[in-house]
Amino acid sequence: MSDEALIEALRRQEAELVFTAFDEGAAFAIGSALRERGARESARIVVAIRLWNRLLFYAALPGSSDDNWQWARRKSNVVERWGKASYRALIENKRNRAFTGNDDADPAVYALHGGAFPIIIKGTGAIGSITVSGLPESEDHQFVVEAIADYLKIDRATVALPA
Repeated sequence: MSDEALIEALRRQEAELVFTAFDEGAAFAIGSALRERGARESARIVVAIRLWNRLLFYAALPGSSDDNWQWARRKSNVVERWGKASYRALIENKRNRAFTGNDDADPAVYALHGGAFPIIIKGTGAIGSITVSGLPESEDHQFVVEAIADYLKIDRATVALPA
């Protein structure tokens, strides 16, 4: 698939995976579902769900490390700064992880790498992010998308990225 088609599919995900409200209960439900799936699949991941002002959920599965947490933090910072999925930010940056044209985007703070998805509230916009780190970036991204779709009771197939 072309990068243009992928960007359009990622935008569609962001437009469809919108919450009417989000609170600690939603964070716990989605975070727990991500953790349970990761455990079933023996995924060496961390799960982090945060609003911009605080962490609501964190889980580290066996085999994950602090490095995974640092990646999750940096990917989430991309969502906060640019208001879009970290995977879309990467593709829109021509898959260049060097932050071409992004001013002072310090790679110690920001990671152009898939796996962080915005928590978007209808009529408000992005208020936080849901992040998985430890798998290949497209899998980190899809892990999060599928968990949000399940929570919102949206058929996963309608928000899946084209093959």
